[in-house]
Amino acid sequence: VFLTALITLTVSVKWQKELFRDVEIDTTQPPYVFKCQLYDLTGVPPERQKIMVKGGLLKDDADWSTLGVKEGQKLMMMGTADEIVKPPEKGPVFMEDLPEEEQAVSLGHSAGLFNLGNTCYMNSTVQCLHSVPELKSALVKYSHSGRSNEVDQTSHMLTIATRDLFNELDKSGKAVAPMQFWMVLRKKYPQFGQMHNNYFMQQDAEECWTQLLYTLSQSLRSAGSSENPDAVKALFGVDLVSRVHCQESGEESSEAESVYSLKCHISQEVNHLHEGLKHGLKSELEKNSPSLGRSAIYLKESRINGLPRYLTIQFVRFFWKRESNQKAKILRKVDYPLELDVYDLCSDDLRKKLEAPRRLLRDEEGKKLGLKSSGKGSTSKDSDVKMSEAEGSSNENRDPSNSTSDKGAVSRETQVTGVYDLVAVLTHKGRSADSGHYVAWVKQESGKWIEYDDDNPIPQREEDITKLSGGGDWHMAYICMYKARVVPI
Repeated sequence: VFLTALITLTVSVKWQKELFRDVEIDTTQPPYVFKCQLYDLTGVPPERQKIMVKGGLLKDDADWSTLGVKEGQKLMMMGTADEIVKPPEKGPVFMEDLPEEEQAVSLGHSAGLFNLGNTCYMNSTVQCLHSVPELKSALVKYSHSGRSNEVDQTSHMLTIATRDLFNELDKSGKAVAPMQFWMVLRKKYPQFGQMHNNYFMQQDAEECWTQLLYTLSQSLRSAGSSENPDAVKALFGVDLVSRVHCQESGEESSEAESVYSLKCHISQEVNHLHEGLKHGLKSELEKNSPSLGRSAIYLKESRINGLPRYLTIQFVRFFWKRESNQKAKILRKVDYPLELDVYDLCSDDLRKKLEAPRRLLRDEEGKKLGLKSSGKGSTSKDSDVKMSEAEGSSNENRDPSNSTSDKGAVSRETQVTGVYDLVAVLTHKGRSADSGHYVAWVKQESGKWIEYDDDNPIPQREEDITKLSGGGDWHMAYICMYKARVVPI
């Protein structure tokens, strides 16, 4: 109890003619977080708030322990709220006068997220994943099923917090302070609560992305949905098949695994994403050789054997520098396309399954351009044969999130083609993973791009998105998310 009292203070805040009682201050978080709470209560943006404390005005990054704020104390705040324009009785309806749900729709994009003190890594991750409608749907269904015994309490809480934050982003017409989500994320993964000189430290966005997806995969899988028992794997899981070969002994074996992202390795020879992906699918490992009776070098060569609806790619830009004992960054420029075709990275089995849907896709796109169908192999009879072959393929090559399981219902199943469109980019600016600044660039359903720089959403042109390829100190792509171009089965 004594420890809780030290960490949490309850104060009242006087603003204009209003008095807000029982406002909690979490003294482990910077005052900027407290200002975000007051923004929710008063509508006064943090930068306009003037709060009187011992020694003058409350600064965003002040240390609570030096301010002498006591339990039950009354604080004075000055500042003007965001203006809400009221229309005349019979006149145009201003966006500010719409309900918050309609405001977000009118803006054409969802809300930004306040930075709670070096939390841009978390904000950018949330904005990218929030753009996946199928993930939102799975989270909404989770609320009805509740926690199963297979999922620990903190995973359940983080899943609920993600669902609630996604919902708030969609409905809010102003920036959201993700305090509940951040609190639960730190509880589940204490690494994100690391502090230095009383400040929360910057963390790696890729680690946040990976940990959050892993938690959601566990929770949503155990929700017991018979329709789609593994929603996260269907949406993001990449199946790999690998050949592991030792040149010295001639031993050879095969391995199968599922991952949530592909790696783009960066070296002097890599100028384009495709080259980096090829490098990422090859690796050397040292392990014991039974025939040699000692450890030996094995070459592991992987191929994609099952594709997801959303393909995530991490640019391996950070490496551990022993001299400085920190993660250093590779600044090399690596171009990436708006349209990515991974056909040549696939296994022979998967290529065969992709042939029919790819032909359908070419015919569809040809029709849009006023061209005739591809002729050879595109007759309805041949296409039916090919599609029936493809239908026998594994679920990894389908999009279960779009299927219907009702008996007698018209099938809406779709099949991936190996062709993907860029829908989100998470960038990093700076020289180290544990410093600098992360930003999300997300394609809206309307086709427009929005840069989410914490609480500030900024419209961008599509041609500017591919310029985030590195080569200097500007924002450069760290994670790219592509959405599958699909055809109906």
